[in-house]
Amino acid sequence: MKLRVILPGLLALVLLFTACAPPPELRDPNLLADTGIVSGEPCDAPCWRGITPGETSWSDALTIIEDDTTLENLQTQEDENSNAARADWNQQGGAACCEMYTFEGELVDVLFLRLAPTQTLGDVIERHGEPAYVKGSPYSDTQAVMNIVYPDKNFVVYVFVAGPEASVSASSEIVGVLYMKPDDMRVLVETTEMHAWEGYAAYAEYSEDNPSFEVTPVYTLTPAADGG
Repeated sequence: MKLRVILPGLLALVLLFTACAPPPELRDPNLLADTGIVSGEPCDAPCWRGITPGETSWSDALTIIEDDTTLENLQTQEDENSNAARADWNQQGGAACCEMYTFEGELVDVLFLRLAPTQTLGDVIERHGEPAYVKGSPYSDTQAVMNIVYPDKNFVVYVFVAGPEASVSASSEIVGVLYMKPDDMRVLVETTEMHAWEGYAAYAEYSEDNPSFEVTPVYTLTPAADGG
């Protein structure tokens, strides 16, 4: 299967966690302590610590991570049937937090970071403005994720919601970010059902179970044959 087919699945944060019971806490202080999505330091989203999907070479990105003394345990995996590869790493002394993908082996295509809950959706909106799209994904009886999509800036912000009966607000905590190159953001938007952002609201209004989607797939991705 081509690695590119993972893109629509990346919209749901739950798909990126290792399945287990009970599910882990989304608000984990041992995850990556990084405020770049709000501060813009040392570079603004979708750049992270000098790595920008679609611009930074895979080899340069691995070197940046290896040389960062706040990170550790960098591991890579290569696809047997293509030039695609994946890397993951931890914050030093922390939990597994971060993943990076290349589809062709040359440039970074996707960068995913699980974050310690030190920033809020209000912080992100104050810096980047209102998002375009949103979609709620269930996680457990007491936890849910709101996927906040900024297509013009090529990133998705994952926001913690205290279960399906709760609401998303300015104080809702950021628990992850997904950076991607423009072409892959276009693929995500054109292959995913999403709601238009209409301000802070109950989780149910933006849930994937609410069929009133303003954005519907233009086309559907299908897995390519192995080696194809």
